[in-house]
Amino acid sequence: MVFLYWITFFLFLYGISFVAKRIAQPSLTEWIITCFVLFVGSIIPTGFVLSALDLTANVFAWIIGNYIALALHFAIWSFLIRNKESYSIRSIIANRGASFRLWFGELSPYLKTIFAFMFGTLAIIAVTNLILVLFTVPNEWDSMTGHLNRAIRYIQRGTMEHFGGTNWSMDTYPKSLTTIHIYSYLISGDVENAFKLIHQMAYYVTLVSVFGITQRIGRNLSASFFCALAYSVFLDFLMQAVTTETDIVLTAYLGCLLYFLFTYYTNRDSRYLYLTGITFAIVTGHKATFALLMPSVFVIMIYTVFLAPGFKVFLERTLRLGLAISFFALIYTVPTGYIRNIQVFGHPIGPATARYHQSYERAGGAANLFEQGSRNVIRYTYDFWNLDGIRNAQWGYDLNTAIRKPLVILEDKLHMRLDEETDFTIVPFSFQRGFYYYNANPYWGVFGFALILPLMLLVLIRIFRSRVHFFLVIAFCLNLAAISYSAAYDPFKGRYFMEAGIFGVLFLLLLFSNHRLSIIKPRRNVWKGYIMVVVGLACISGIMAVYLNIRCLPFASYGVESAFKMDRIPYQTFARPDVTKAYMRFDSIVPENATVALATVNSDFEYPLYGKDLTRRLISINPFEEGLRPIPKDADYLFYARKIVNDTSKIRALPTDIRLGSDTTLYRRMFLSEKGEDYYLRKLK
Repeated sequence: MVFLYWITFFLFLYGISFVAKRIAQPSLTEWIITCFVLFVGSIIPTGFVLSALDLTANVFAWIIGNYIALALHFAIWSFLIRNKESYSIRSIIANRGASFRLWFGELSPYLKTIFAFMFGTLAIIAVTNLILVLFTVPNEWDSMTGHLNRAIRYIQRGTMEHFGGTNWSMDTYPKSLTTIHIYSYLISGDVENAFKLIHQMAYYVTLVSVFGITQRIGRNLSASFFCALAYSVFLDFLMQAVTTETDIVLTAYLGCLLYFLFTYYTNRDSRYLYLTGITFAIVTGHKATFALLMPSVFVIMIYTVFLAPGFKVFLERTLRLGLAISFFALIYTVPTGYIRNIQVFGHPIGPATARYHQSYERAGGAANLFEQGSRNVIRYTYDFWNLDGIRNAQWGYDLNTAIRKPLVILEDKLHMRLDEETDFTIVPFSFQRGFYYYNANPYWGVFGFALILPLMLLVLIRIFRSRVHFFLVIAFCLNLAAISYSAAYDPFKGRYFMEAGIFGVLFLLLLFSNHRLSIIKPRRNVWKGYIMVVVGLACISGIMAVYLNIRCLPFASYGVESAFKMDRIPYQTFARPDVTKAYMRFDSIVPENATVALATVNSDFEYPLYGKDLTRRLISINPFEEGLRPIPKDADYLFYARKIVNDTSKIRALPTDIRLGSDTTLYRRMFLSEKGEDYYLRKLK
């Protein structure tokens, strides 16, 4: 049966490639991006429909539903795009291969050296990440509490309807990505690592998008490869390729969106307004934090769409784009959960408690918000100025400390109080962020502070003049302001700058297009030497970020086992070592097919409790802010946190309950971000 699933999956991919060829112009880049949009654009609405029919766990319903969705795409796009060019993908691939060989053969020795380093680094990273994806299970915090936890729960329930999960995100987070997780898992024959499929795809689609955007802006093959390869070593981006985090998928959507906008700017073909519309609707339904990028996207829309030679042209373009966004929003944005959140919580994002934790409301009044938000702008800017990746090693940490000393002195002289003011911070700012933060959520690395940010500043103050880059720097500044003023400072927010990295990496085009910065021209040995040093450090940092990522180590390091050798539960509870013993004991006692009632707290990891084959059925009886529910009659076991079940609660603790052995003292000794609960287990039948 699994073989049949895989056959239908590859037929689905073939169908996508066929429809994409009817939409895209003769461009390999555009065809790949269009395939990705059709892939997610078929699965997401299918998931919503199957949920309404209680068929979320039915594999054949998914197969048929996706074929129907793809057929509808074929009909819609055939209607929208009348002028279709006939071409062969095979011949385009052959042509691009010949063009690549010709291009590389004509490069100067200097550029050949640079590109050899960058392509070699990407190859090492690609192979390593693929192996990690295939042979390691997910273990990220948000996946253990929310993303994958609810994907399995939806499969067990047969629907994605609101059910009242322990963690608030299980019900409130948009469900678009979850549909892709569920489909990938089911169509693979319940292969757990298939959850990572969309994230691994997102890594490469983003690189293709960056390549395509640079081509549309600069028409320079060397610059296009350079920008794409540079972005491949943006650290948090490449690290999320082996996870099930949501930001990398958002980045891929943004890359596709910008590609369609810039392509429309170059040829004024209305198909790209329609493609922009569907991508905008998909990304809006993907994650609420896209709102932080909307001002930036609007700025790019001004440049690519709204600036028109006359009001009539402006009106026509705006109408086409607006209608496309509105139509596709009904399919990809409205059903994803925002309206349901309003019905349940009175707000599209979720409950007030969760919103307040990361909201501008923490700052109090407008005056304090402006003051503390402005501090956040400086804090995040300071965080960019780090040798992320390289400082995973002690020598890199020491070097990083040395190069940052002038910044620390500057902050002290200006009395900015970045580390002293803490009332609008989740984790207080520190000039030396803790290892867990910079190892797990690095920023752009050396490319960021050594090249991109200085180039942005020089374009912003008009030292270098480039119309498109001026709009790009405005877009980046708006995103930086949105992150800084909309919520309290959090060192984990480094991942939010992954998307803004697409705006930033395009400034590297200036190294090939601006006559004062060009590395193509002869001589300029000092400048070229500097660029080579930056590229070398960036490549080293990328490899070190992957091989010294303590959450997913290819080889043993830091006194921690390799991710390939570590047992499942210690690996999945890596961020919560104080509960590892309790979870291992739970796993040894409870049968794989048991039904377990969970009286746990919002931050508890629930995903590891499903077991290695994800076959245990879990039922939350302490939904977020709803209070404790009775134990279901069909439950075989009760797993509870001691502070939830006590002598005064609806469920009394019993002397016969098994204490599982959480180390509740480890929280203070290891400075963990959350304190593990004291867990107990009760056999009910």
